[in-house]
Amino acid sequence: MHENNLLASIVLKRGELINIARKHGLNSEETLKCSQELDNLLNTYQQVIY
Repeated sequence: MHENNLLASIVLKRGELINIARKHGLNSEETLKCSQELDNLLNTYQQVIY
């Protein structure tokens, strides 16, 4: 995945995570799943830039 695409995906996923957490709470399964997806995107980004 290209660096700019990754950054855009990270921004979108972060917004999604905030919305899900507000709606379902910080400990909900939906929030945790979205948080893990964001973690994966961030890890991929770290690998791409280093």
